[in-house]
Amino acid sequence: MKKVYVIVSCVLIVSGTVMCRKANTAAIDDDSRFDPRLSGGAATFFDISAGSFGSAIPGLSEHDERIHELGDALFEQSFVAAPAPRFGGLGPIFNNVSCANCHHHDGFGLPSFGQLGSSLLMRISIPGTDAHGGPNEAPGFGGQLQNVGLFGVKPEVHVDVSYTDRPFTFPDGETAVLHEPSYMLSDPYLPLPSGYMTSPRLGPPVFGLGLLELIPESTILGFADPNDANGDGIKGHANYVFNPFTQKTELGRFGLKANTSTLHLQVATAFQQDMGLTSYIQPKKSIWGQDQMRHVPDTVNTDLADTMVDAVIFYVRSLAVPARRNVTDEQVKHGEKLFKQINCTTCHRPTMYTGVDVNLPALSNQRIHPYTDMLVHDLGAGLSDNRPDYLANGAEWRTPPLWGIGMFEQTNGTPYYLHDGRARTIQEAILWHGGEAQNSRDQFSQLSKADRKAVIAFLQSL
Repeated sequence: MKKVYVIVSCVLIVSGTVMCRKANTAAIDDDSRFDPRLSGGAATFFDISAGSFGSAIPGLSEHDERIHELGDALFEQSFVAAPAPRFGGLGPIFNNVSCANCHHHDGFGLPSFGQLGSSLLMRISIPGTDAHGGPNEAPGFGGQLQNVGLFGVKPEVHVDVSYTDRPFTFPDGETAVLHEPSYMLSDPYLPLPSGYMTSPRLGPPVFGLGLLELIPESTILGFADPNDANGDGIKGHANYVFNPFTQKTELGRFGLKANTSTLHLQVATAFQQDMGLTSYIQPKKSIWGQDQMRHVPDTVNTDLADTMVDAVIFYVRSLAVPARRNVTDEQVKHGEKLFKQINCTTCHRPTMYTGVDVNLPALSNQRIHPYTDMLVHDLGAGLSDNRPDYLANGAEWRTPPLWGIGMFEQTNGTPYYLHDGRARTIQEAILWHGGEAQNSRDQFSQLSKADRKAVIAFLQSL
């Protein structure tokens, strides 16, 4: 398992350049709470390898370490069709066969459809809202298109993505090329309903989520400015969503539009929608009520044992955040000042504090640097999917955390950014920003080439 490998590796490294270790906080600051490298506070792990997103938070008990490792194994496990002695229940239609196939090394995946290792999926709905104010599911297709089927089972639809180059020229003459994606649905198993709306989603990184779950709701709401009272053009607001497990409307924290409230629901819904696996949290197949249910064997049990789901939830909750790097580099420090100067930190909030978790001290009362406000913002027509999701309209997306962004190339080989992976570089991701972020984007483009590189160097240090 990954964790065993990391632990063994750390034991073998005794001096010199290290790949994974605890912080030598005295090298930066006498008070370790203000060490800028500790992005996740005590839940930070020093690892610059391709597995840097997959480390457990320090200080787990022997019991918790075992549960984390079991969750890790299940996260990487490929599931198969029922009946099977182990890991059965896949499908009959699905998007992928394992969590790790969408979240490579616990980070982003590949922006493609229907291939092993692909990580894009397509949400679908029709105009209007459901009984709880959420997206109105498309008849015969539900809320997510499953584009892969078991042998003999026709997928709901086939999805293709193509790209058009959009050249961009900076005021100083430097050029860039943006990739604009276009999506095509074909060969549906039923005629698609009129007026359907779709939204591509790339599986996001899963580390640090235990910390984000502990940010007090009052903190998040304190960042909101839906009426732009301060006149800066930024109107972030919270998304409130329905939790079918608790039967309550709750603050949205997870998902690309903050459309999920808890890690319990996030993990269980991914199993259900992406792989067709049921659990005590999501006990119905994703195709419940659809014709494909005839392919599901009669059973009174859910596909996943309660302990399996809980182990994966604990695994995700207890993943550490990779430490920052190069924090004393002059270019990085200059880039950080520019990042604040062009007002990126209004949405990408550098610092906040977590609440209390008596069971996991490394997550409790931590000073963290996620670079998000957990709110949804209008990012303009260029990034709009034109599909509302509870209180988030088609142009609004949750501010993604930036911690670890500088490690995507190391963990993924070829990095991809934004909600659908269209950006191949951090600079491209910045240039796609519009709407509330238009002014910051324009200020970035007007910087000198050296200053733009400094901003990128800062972001790569996170």
